[in-house]
Amino acid sequence: MISGESILYCLINAGIILLLSPLFLTIVKKVKARMQGRQGPPLFQMYYNIVKLLSKEVVYSKTSSWIMRTTPVVCMAVMILAALFVPVIFIPESFGGIGNIILFLYILAFGRFMISLAGLDAGSSFGGMGSSREMSLSAVIEPTIIVVAAALATVLGTLDIFEMISKTSVADIATMPTLLLISVSLFLILIIETSRIPVDNPETHLELTMVHEGMILEYSGRNLALMELSHAVKQAVYMGLLIGILVPFGIINAGSLLIPGIIIAAVLFLIKGSVLAVVIGLFESSMSKMRFFSIPTLFMIAFFFSALTIIIEVFA
Repeated sequence: MISGESILYCLINAGIILLLSPLFLTIVKKVKARMQGRQGPPLFQMYYNIVKLLSKEVVYSKTSSWIMRTTPVVCMAVMILAALFVPVIFIPESFGGIGNIILFLYILAFGRFMISLAGLDAGSSFGGMGSSREMSLSAVIEPTIIVVAAALATVLGTLDIFEMISKTSVADIATMPTLLLISVSLFLILIIETSRIPVDNPETHLELTMVHEGMILEYSGRNLALMELSHAVKQAVYMGLLIGILVPFGIINAGSLLIPGIIIAAVLFLIKGSVLAVVIGLFESSMSKMRFFSIPTLFMIAFFFSALTIIIEVFA
């Protein structure tokens, strides 16, 4: 039976991530623009873009099928479901077993699979190229992500994300220094999974460099709005996971659930997420786009830190 606490958690957690994810994405763009000597977009620009796209006509390729029509809705549903796995406001006492990090990774992989199919479905050479590159990168990055998840489970003694964040919220980072190593891996996974520089350049449509943008190039109107919003939510979910592991203060327990506590937790997540978005923007501004066949080098850094964490925990 679904409890009132579970319903409240779904509404608040998913709602906060949906609400703030466009802001975090715009902050990254703003920081990058400032580092390049430009003013950059207004902080609420992505909200304006989404509202504008929702009112525009949807155009489909003549070769497209139901895949292209359903993928935006499926991707949005997948990302909202993934948002339920990462608590950013409060940690529910029980939520029907949801929270397993392996299931969380499978859900995100399903969203990636649907986007890749949609890129092929449009019949565009750019979409096919982007899907091919995405699947090539996924074949390399997914084993690395599994090792990162294994490192988290080894350090915190559980596969449940709720329990992970519960443990980090009461533990001192000085007593669990291996969390710093995992945080490096998680940050790199965040950059890779959200198609940021140096893996991909979300600001370009050059055929030699684009990966994610190539797959959604044929979308328009409300479908494009859903694809853009789902991408922003994906970034916010990974940011929430990194914040929950490294700086979980402010996330409250269900037992102390009060309206002032929820507001304070939401404000703290906004502040921490904004700081992390600035860090992402600075990181991207300090890097250049890597050559496609050099990208696995970045994956190996995340793999190395995670494997090192497991070795330290097992043999220390």
